[in-house]
Parts: sequence; C-alpha cells; structure tokens
Amino acid sequence: MIGNNYKIFKTRDFKDPDKALEAVREIYENSRSYLEECFKDYCDGKIINKKVTAYYPYVEVTTNSVKRLDKRLSYGYVSRPGTYKTTLTRPELFGKYYREQFRLLMDSHDISIKVGVSNTPMPIHFALGEDFYLEGDLSEDMINDLPSYFDVPDLDIMDDEIANCAFVPTPEHPEKPLALFQAPRVDLSLQRLKHYCGTRPEHFQNYVLFTNYQFYIDEFIKFGLEMMRKTNDPKIKEQRCEYSSFVSPGDLVVNNDNIEDDAEINVSGKDPQRMPQMPAYHLKRPDKNGITIINIGVGPSNAKTITDHVAALRPHAWIMLGHCAGLRNSQRLGDYVLAHGYLRDDHILDNFLPTDIPVPPMAEIQQTLELAVARVTGNEGYDMKRIMRTGTVATVDDRNWELRSHIVQNRRLSQSRAIAMDMESGTIAANGLRFRVPYGTLLCVSDKPLHGQLKLPGMADSFYRQRVEQHLKIGVLTMELLREFPFERLHSRKLRAFDEPAFL
Repeated sequence: MIGNNYKIFKTRDFKDPDKALEAVREIYENSRSYLEECFKDYCDGKIINKKVTAYYPYVEVTTNSVKRLDKRLSYGYVSRPGTYKTTLTRPELFGKYYREQFRLLMDSHDISIKVGVSNTPMPIHFALGEDFYLEGDLSEDMINDLPSYFDVPDLDIMDDEIANCAFVPTPEHPEKPLALFQAPRVDLSLQRLKHYCGTRPEHFQNYVLFTNYQFYIDEFIKFGLEMMRKTNDPKIKEQRCEYSSFVSPGDLVVNNDNIEDDAEINVSGKDPQRMPQMPAYHLKRPDKNGITIINIGVGPSNAKTITDHVAALRPHAWIMLGHCAGLRNSQRLGDYVLAHGYLRDDHILDNFLPTDIPVPPMAEIQQTLELAVARVTGNEGYDMKRIMRTGTVATVDDRNWELRSHIVQNRRLSQSRAIAMDMESGTIAANGLRFRVPYGTLLCVSDKPLHGQLKLPGMADSFYRQRVEQHLKIGVLTMELLREFPFERLHSRKLRAFDEPAFL
C-alpha cells in the first residue's frame, strides 16, 4: 500500500507553549514526511488508488476575556471575546516565533491553546520544500496527472484579505484569524523568496535593507567578507564576532574565522549558474538579528513583489536605501533624503491600500536613521541641514517621468512639498504599513532633472565613488542601532488595525 505511515492526531489543549509547539511540529512533520513518501512512490511508478492528502496543523484559542498582560504591546492578545484560529507551517523555521506568540496569548488571557489537524490540505509542492524541483524527474504525463493524485496550491485560499483588513468570517468558518497569513500563503512566499533571491528562507535576517543599485550590494559584499576575516585586534574581533556567517546567492556560506578559529575562511555552498532576479545577501547572527540586503532592481512592481514575500518572515524592520532625483534647487548631488511622507503615484497598491490612506513615519526608525547619519558623517544638530533634508518623497511608476508635461507635474509635486522622487520607496513603506512591518527610507540624491543635472554616465560614476560606501555604512549602522531596541518597541501600535490578529 502506498504511503501507509500517516498518523492520526486528536486535538489537544496546552497551557505550556513549548508543549504546544512540539505538537505543531509533530503534526507538521507527519504530514510532510507522508507526502514525501507518497511522492517518491509516485515517481517510482507505484499505483495510487485514491488521492493522497495530508493537512497542516492549526492552533485555536477561545476566550471570554479581553484582559491584556501589557497594554504597551501592539500584539499578543485578542481585542474581543471569541474563537480565533490559524494554520501553521515550517515549525523548524518559525518555531521561536510561534512559541512567543503562544506564550503571549496564554499569559494575556489565561487560556489554553488548542492544537490539531486542520482541514487545509498541504500542497505537494510545499511539502517537498523550496530546494526541490518537483517536475525535474517526471514525465509530461506524470506532471499532467499530478493534481489527480496530490493537492496542489489553491490560489483561492492564498489571498491577503486579513492583511488588507477585508477578512469577514463566514457561517462555515466563523473563527477569526490569529495571524496575518495562513500556512499556504507563507509557504508560497518561502518558495518565491528562494526563486527571486537565490537563497533559502532560513538565511533571511530580521533587519532588511532594500536597494535599487548593485553598487550598494558590492559594498555590502566587501563589508560582509571583511567581517568574516580573522583578526588579532581584540576590539575589531569583538565587533566581527557579532556575526556568524555571510551568505550569498546559491546559499554560498562563508563562516566567521574569528568564531570557527580556522586557518582559512570556511566556505560551503556554490556559486549560482546565473544570478537571480533580486539577489539577496545575508550577514547572519545566531539569533537571526543580522542584516539582509536585497537588490530589488527598478520599479514599484519589484518593490511590491519582494515585500509581499519578505513580510511572511515577520521581520523587525525594513528600510529602503537607494538613489533618488532631488527636486529642490538647494539640494546637491550626494545629499541625503529622509522620507517622512510619501506621494504615492506608483499605483501598484491602489487596490489594497488606496492612496488616500496616509503612510505615517515611524518615529523609532526616523530617529535612528538620523542618528546613524550624524555618526557616520560627523554632522550634528543644525549642521545636519547641510547634507540631509526631511520631507515628502514622490514615488512614481514611470522611469521617464521627466518627459511628462512639466506644468501639470510640477504643480502636483510642489503642492505635495516633495523634495525627492524615486520608483520604490512609497511602495515599500506602504507595504510595510499593510503588513505591519516597521519601515523607513533614506535616499541619496543622484541627479536633479528639474535643474538640468541629469543622471549621465560621467556624473553617476563620480557620485558612486563619493557616496555609496558612506550611504551603506549609514544603513548598516541603522540596523545595528535598531537591534539594540527591544523589538516590541519597534512594532508600534500605529501599525495595527481594528480587531487585529494576535500574532506579531
């Protein structure tokens, strides 16, 4: 008989978060390994008499109390009496996160957590993981027949209605959501991150930099590899030991010689045959509070695509670090722009977060970015105005926006008090608000089209040499300073909506 190792679990109640997590692990691994075994039999040509189905674990809580353990927290509680439920996936990746959410719910409401087997099928693609090329060894007929024997991803249950504040319980499913994302939606994002970024999702860190230029990536690679090199200077060694490894596309891992105490840099993985669309690099810490940087390329579509999926990892902060067009005559090439508002003309999120919804600045991020600029540049107080302006950043979906009628366009930009323009920052900030991820933007003026200073090769080369290294240092220092915050302070209540899911 094909796949005869599927164990049946009864629903259980837990008041210990560790035991609840262990139950989730057991159910998940049972389903995953069963599907893997059945798929192997399918590939070996064994006859399957009925469709093979296994299910995700779920957790559920019911409470009549709206007591809150800590009213300062923006998460970890439910705001109304009722029953709340979500499906879970990949406990080996999200175990620490899940355990903390369980603990907070138990403490806030003095309740138990119910763990059981959901009625949401686990698609075979997700059960086999992001490293497995499912169709690689299958014939065309076997690929076509696959949906007849295994569950495949169902797009009807992978929408973002919860995140978009559009979810409505039904008589068939009266429970309210516990988390922004159900398990299949998370699994889809894990697959997409590997595809777009070229590294497995477990390498991603809690502090994420986005950039729109390869020059920043080049500097980050230099910095990351330098941090891995052995040194005998005690002070430098202490700094370098903050990070355990540096990971590049292809899951190429360089371990820290100062920790491993090897004679040579210890390298595993391999260079990819071709670079992914949006390559990611990770300066890792054992607690996952290191720094990830992603070259998202140009445009709001890329910005939405990658933040849609990074959000599923529940990072503590993401920041856009890139170039922009300066719109004011008083600005110089190389000046910094700290966005405290966005004119969202990118249109990519209009159906999910309309443009009349404000995207507020995050005070903790803003203050930390300004502090990092001061430390790296040596400018403080009033002198900061020499090199940086705060104001509105206009984000557009047309790279050749300079070719539009300047009479109409300039009036709108002037009315918004915009000081800079790019194609990604507004999208990244808006998706941060949408997915409850603390966000920020620090740009660098690379051209001034309204004042006759276009981004041309010679001018750009000079600018890159002068500013990219400094700008990246500011971004890295910002993340290191944010890491010193208790992360619950970063996840501000201003990010949370009405009847918000309890999970962070």
